[in-house]
Amino acid sequence: MIRVLLVDDQHLIRAGLRMLCDAQPDIEVVGEADNGRDAVSLAARLIPDVVVMDLRMPGVDGITATSRILADRPGTRILVLTTFGDDDHLYPALTAGACGFLLKDAPPADLLDGVRKAAAGDSPFSQEVLRRLVQRAVDARSDTPRPVEGLTAREQDVLNLVAEGLSNTEIAEQLHIGITTVKTHITSLMTKTGSDNRVRLALFARGA
Repeated sequence: MIRVLLVDDQHLIRAGLRMLCDAQPDIEVVGEADNGRDAVSLAARLIPDVVVMDLRMPGVDGITATSRILADRPGTRILVLTTFGDDDHLYPALTAGACGFLLKDAPPADLLDGVRKAAAGDSPFSQEVLRRLVQRAVDARSDTPRPVEGLTAREQDVLNLVAEGLSNTEIAEQLHIGITTVKTHITSLMTKTGSDNRVRLALFARGA
């Protein structure tokens, strides 16, 4: 069972997230907070696996709360859920230690998938955010993804498309293969490159 703490200053948002999570057999909402200060104290007392964290809140904001929670319990997975996907919010949140970054307009299934991925040690990102992270690396580096020794030709094709910020579905369509096959290739690529999530895999391909 994945223990989740919801942090958002809007009651309706928290209520919607609770209903969504409570309907899942593998997710349990153990607490709610409407500000960063309470989030820090609740995280210490309830020991959640995942904290779904808003960023803009009165008093202690989500970025500060993220830093404080992780200073006390480094193993906590903090998944940002925010309306603001700009760099002024994204990079400070990642620097504070957030493991993922989703936008509030994401489909409910993406949020649930993000919670599960965060709990499993992965780093879930909204596609728009992932594209921008990769593009920033691309702009700073060569336009050509570097070849990696020990990869099959198909794995290199998949790696190149991951580096361009394409989703699994887009990769499958472009290479005319199944989504399950794409996922298998990405898992293999992460193992071979020592990348623990999709963002690091994309940056690895770019030599960042």
